[in-house]
Amino acid sequence: MTGDGRQPGEEPSSPDPIRVLVVDDHALFRRGLQMVLEQEKDIEVVGEAPDGSEAVTMAVDTAPDIVLMDVRMPRRGGIDATSAIKQAVPSAKIVMLTISDEEGDLYDAIKAGAMGYLLKEISIDEVATAIRAVHGGQSLISPSMASKLLSEFALMIKKADSRPQLPTPRLTDREMEVLRLVAKGLNNRDIAKQLFISENTVKNHIRNILEKLQLHSRMEAVVYAVREKLLEIT
Repeated sequence: MTGDGRQPGEEPSSPDPIRVLVVDDHALFRRGLQMVLEQEKDIEVVGEAPDGSEAVTMAVDTAPDIVLMDVRMPRRGGIDATSAIKQAVPSAKIVMLTISDEEGDLYDAIKAGAMGYLLKEISIDEVATAIRAVHGGQSLISPSMASKLLSEFALMIKKADSRPQLPTPRLTDREMEVLRLVAKGLNNRDIAKQLFISENTVKNHIRNILEKLQLHSRMEAVVYAVREKLLEIT
């Protein structure tokens, strides 16, 4: 037996593939995306759905790691489906993959719990890279949408100035440090290095932040913190 518990000549076991559910009302696009992703050894497409209603059912049945979700679909849109999936399958991470570059859709998707918002202008080969990044804990936004998100932040701050301030949940100094680094786009590993703590400790802090703020995703926590003036985006 080898040092890692394998029998002599036995190949080391590979990690489980990332389980992906593809949701889009265009069958040709779904099929093309599935064909590309099936070429990736570390990704497995566990299902596809043509609308948000079917997506929720399939998410419950297949428990995917990642859901690639269109925004505009018949019967039930992607944003409403995102909220439902986050409630039914909290472990699923949802990435919007859409042609919509409207600020309202971006903000609503983040509020619903999406961890990514990518425009279909990206090459189909880049989708696999995005899946791995979000599965690893990162939040992704297409570059052309990032400036719109910052504009939305600025608008939220102006609105916050004009309304009475309500008490916000108290975050510890360390949790605020972690949240600021999340807002800068750092992943758990980089946050751990910068703060000289373990990745597991970072995960615990993020879980505590989300529980205190009653939110679902890292990106939503950043939006909330900016709106409540807990963070400043420069």
